[in-house]
Amino acid sequence: MYSEKVMEHFHAPRNQGSIPDADAVGQVGNPVCGDVMKLYLKIDNGKIKDIKFETLGCGAAIATSSMLTEMAKGKTIEEALKIEKLDIAKELGGLPAPKLHCSILAHDALAAAIKNYKENNK
Repeated sequence: MYSEKVMEHFHAPRNQGSIPDADAVGQVGNPVCGDVMKLYLKIDNGKIKDIKFETLGCGAAIATSSMLTEMAKGKTIEEALKIEKLDIAKELGGLPAPKLHCSILAHDALAAAIKNYKENNK
């Protein structure tokens, strides 16, 4: 059902936790499945220096959160915004159709965090 990469990110998530002095925080939830993702960003000179997540949800939600942090870390804000909604699932080797919403939710968490950063740094 799940790719080896999904299972790897579920069992050993990368960048899990919080950043107490984060420059931005984005939180999104899916009322249908109950998944909640909170993403923390530390920005330095327009680059994502550090990124962490806290996710309450299924294995796919945790895996997509983990993969997203690896994909976005070190990128500029503009580069991170180019990550598409299903790119995360593709990078994980795919997700079953009923779990594709997790990739979209992770994307939305990043967009919310970047929006929060831009609002705080006008």
